[in-house]
Amino acid sequence: MTGAPALDSDAPRRGPAVVALGGGHGLAASLASLRRLTDDLTAVVTVADNGGSSGRIREQYDVLPPGDLRMALAALCGDDEWGQTWASVLQHRFAGRGDLAGHALGNLLIAAVWQRLGDPVAGLDLVGALLRAYGRVLPMSTEPLSLRATVTDGPDGVPCEVVGQVQVATTPGNVIDVSLVPPSPPACPEAVKAVEQADLVVLGPGSWFSSVIPHLLVPDLADALRRTSATRLVLLNLRSATAETEHYAPQDLLAVLAGYAPGLSIDVVLADPSSVPDADALRESASALGAELALAHVAADGEGDQHDPGLLTAALAALGGRGRMPLWR
Repeated sequence: MTGAPALDSDAPRRGPAVVALGGGHGLAASLASLRRLTDDLTAVVTVADNGGSSGRIREQYDVLPPGDLRMALAALCGDDEWGQTWASVLQHRFAGRGDLAGHALGNLLIAAVWQRLGDPVAGLDLVGALLRAYGRVLPMSTEPLSLRATVTDGPDGVPCEVVGQVQVATTPGNVIDVSLVPPSPPACPEAVKAVEQADLVVLGPGSWFSSVIPHLLVPDLADALRRTSATRLVLLNLRSATAETEHYAPQDLLAVLAGYAPGLSIDVVLADPSSVPDADALRESASALGAELALAHVAADGEGDQHDPGLLTAALAALGGRGRMPLWR
């Protein structure tokens, strides 16, 4: 492996400016495809995780939970030896029963850089430069946040309140309302600017209430999504990976999105036909948001809940080639 490149913010870029919003494995899946299409790529990541290594670091050092940010950085690593080696290092998780057990090395690296620089955005940029990441990773807010949700188990179930991203994602029953603590948090200024200047904005896939909807609960970020001139694309899940939306149909997810973002128009909804039991209902729900429904095979063979990076890349490129999104150059 050769040495890491110097940080060069003035380096020329190719392709449209793309912003992907989400968190966890869903965001990582979209980033792994988008980085093959453009160098001008920004990930805007949720910062409400309270579980595992992220939760421990957040509580101990009063910093943003680094886990979803780490996963986004790993997804932006290149396919060469340097990129794949560093992606593996970043994702390495300590085994055993000691103090480090369960911690991801990348979480510790990010937290250490934050302590040294005192600036979460500068720290993420520095780690991205070390990795030669194909894009930039930003938090949706520079303050650590918590999720609060009302969950009900079935139509006759008694609503209960749960607090914490892990609890929201794992509590049996359907989430019927979600909010952030504290409410109306400040957005990361760099994230707002990226959305305003984007050619394409991608929402999803991911846990709907804990990874996608939270972006719409940050007022300045939601306003930027409404006023940007970018093409807005919603990438739907292949199937519900968490309890929070287990009984939601794809069109229900779009209805939830519309409910949390009044006035937000969408241009394209992309879904795999295998995950759409009623295409007409989904098309109608997409149309209510101003969007066109695009169906394409993007699921990995044998993996009903995982997007195939190559197939997703091809589907996104095809949308651009047909003039439905900015052309990839």
